[in-house]
Amino acid sequence: MAKKRQSGSCSLPLFLLCSALLGAGLLVYSQTLGFAWDEGFHLLAAKLVKIGRKPYLDFVHPQTPLNAYWNAFWMRMFGESWRPIHAIDALLVTAAVSLAAAFVRSRFQTVRVGIAGEMVTLADPRLKGWGAASVIAVFVLAGANIDTVAFGPIAQAYPLALLLIVCAFRATVASVDRERTSLAGLAGLLSGAAAGSTLLTAPVAPVLLIWILVYSPAGKRLARAAAFVTGAAVAFLPLLMLFVQSPGRVIFSVLQYHMFYRRSDWEGATQHDLELLTSCIRSPQALMLAILAAAGVWFVAKKSDWQRARRSEFTLCGWLALTVGIYVSTAHPTFVQYYIFTVPFLAILASMGLFGLVNQFASGDKAMRRIPLWPVIGVSLLTCFALAREIYDSRDDFSWPKMEMVARKVNQVTPAGAPLYADETTYFLTGRIPPPGNEYVSSHKLRLTAAFSEFVHIIPQPEYDDRIAAGEFDTIEGCDEEDWYKDRKLEEIYRQKAAIAECFVFWDRAPKE
Repeated sequence: MAKKRQSGSCSLPLFLLCSALLGAGLLVYSQTLGFAWDEGFHLLAAKLVKIGRKPYLDFVHPQTPLNAYWNAFWMRMFGESWRPIHAIDALLVTAAVSLAAAFVRSRFQTVRVGIAGEMVTLADPRLKGWGAASVIAVFVLAGANIDTVAFGPIAQAYPLALLLIVCAFRATVASVDRERTSLAGLAGLLSGAAAGSTLLTAPVAPVLLIWILVYSPAGKRLARAAAFVTGAAVAFLPLLMLFVQSPGRVIFSVLQYHMFYRRSDWEGATQHDLELLTSCIRSPQALMLAILAAAGVWFVAKKSDWQRARRSEFTLCGWLALTVGIYVSTAHPTFVQYYIFTVPFLAILASMGLFGLVNQFASGDKAMRRIPLWPVIGVSLLTCFALAREIYDSRDDFSWPKMEMVARKVNQVTPAGAPLYADETTYFLTGRIPPPGNEYVSSHKLRLTAAFSEFVHIIPQPEYDDRIAAGEFDTIEGCDEEDWYKDRKLEEIYRQKAAIAECFVFWDRAPKE
């Protein structure tokens, strides 16, 4: 069988240029403004793994473990710094978006296949001239998405899991297209590893497995499904090894914590969820992405006239986005960054929606060849303007350089080895190991029985308050509201205080009367 690809798709130099521009932008952002408060916990957990401690067994870790091991690996390579990890995560996000764009690029190529001496055109002739426009649309809609930029190039599990689920999607499609069982196993491994990094991606594996069962040839369905499940099982071996050593701790951290304790000490969690779920109405980016993605579903299903196999690939994007979107909406509380895992698949559909809408209202091939530039420019300007506005509005928020100022002050006033009560970010930046039970500050809000708290390495806040009142810590650092340290009378316990970047540091314990 001979294949010949005709012009009309996005050229390789243009594709590489888009990838390079996105990577450069994310890299700059990662080293300057990239920061999320929960990064401190993830980086501290990776540091503890690096020095030989085990999640769940030695400290509470309400996440699946692969991201901690991933970050620990890079710490061994480049040292205990957030900068190289941010740089690597920027590359991961760039790769994820590029793979989504590459999928669209391949579907906009005009391919002529020689079958028994006869040349047959497989691509839709209406796509001619739209390859570059649609690929650029994916890069802009996914790469310049506010959530992608804000939560992609950071040390949480988002960048790694995002790349893994896009790779799993591509491997799943290829496993049917190329009829290779090994690719189904790879898809299972990748989707399982994504869930092993964060359970926010848990629905991806079942959706991909169902798609393989439906669209694989009848005689190969069970073999490919078995390969997929085997690959997913392999991805969970690290978690299984920890589970064997302490089932109760692992079940609590991975399941029970999220099912029963995430909203502890948060009376407004339900109101927060409702406000977040309706916030897309105020987001131009979210509205445009949703409208174009819906148009993409309409075009593929009703107007494309493509073969079932080709339509099913885009339908899979829709099912992934819908299933993951519904699933993360059920988290209580949920957060806007959780929807980052829907973005690549929505962007793929949105690129088709943009083409479909223009195709619907344009007349004649001549018009179609002239129009692609302007719709993409309009979409790009609106997307980038919304991103620029978000970056500008958040320019004074917490950042790693600001937190490094806090860490320098803590190290300045705290002797080496002296007891320190601080946020996870400060423990990481100061190079200090937290006291047992303070590896995850949010766990202090939980109220468990004394025996079970000790078993899962959780110390409740009242016990820490007693220790603070007794003057057990040489230094106290925190970035909570002013009422936090006033309620604990820190100004009476310590003679020195510094306010830095909206955080406070107390030291020099006053002598007891």
